[in-house]
Amino acid sequence: MAAAKKKTAPKKALVKKPLRQTVTAKKTPIPSSKKPVAKKPVAKKPAAKKSLGKKAAAKKPAAKKPAAGKAAAKKTPAGIPEILRDAALKVLDEKQAEEIVTISLAGRSSVADYIIIASARANRQVAALADYLREAFATLGVRQIRIEGQSEANWVLVDAGDVIIHIFRPDVRRYYDLDGIWQKNRTAPSEP
Repeated sequence: MAAAKKKTAPKKALVKKPLRQTVTAKKTPIPSSKKPVAKKPVAKKPAAKKSLGKKAAAKKPAAKKPAAGKAAAKKTPAGIPEILRDAALKVLDEKQAEEIVTISLAGRSSVADYIIIASARANRQVAALADYLREAFATLGVRQIRIEGQSEANWVLVDAGDVIIHIFRPDVRRYYDLDGIWQKNRTAPSEP
């Protein structure tokens, strides 16, 4: 028995079809039997100032210089140390801390930009203020918050990096007198 060869149909050559070309035709309006819709009146904008010519248009108004002093400081965007300081002061004020003192160390120390010293009436309030400060800083995204002395709660130090907060009981605050130490180290403003 001889093996019969299968006959296969000859392969047809593949013919590429031309890509369909898109033809854009001009759109002609179709007459409509509908009535035209009335347009709502548009409020007029105030007229623009007329230009005074090429020379006047070329001149640009001079940029305003920032005001010196406290007003300029309020307009500048607050950095992270200022945000942390403000958050700490808000917590201390809301939770009834007493005798809150803020000392700026910006440019004077590499340890922190601000030191805040506050008093609390009892050990329990000292410890609670430290917890509230930790929560406030955590919501702002501060990852490393160190708290020292919370178990005794006579003097608690909350270190948030750029801001360090000391919370004392009143008698302990008088004994260590950090306010007085920093007052002595402050540089007196020069008078003209």
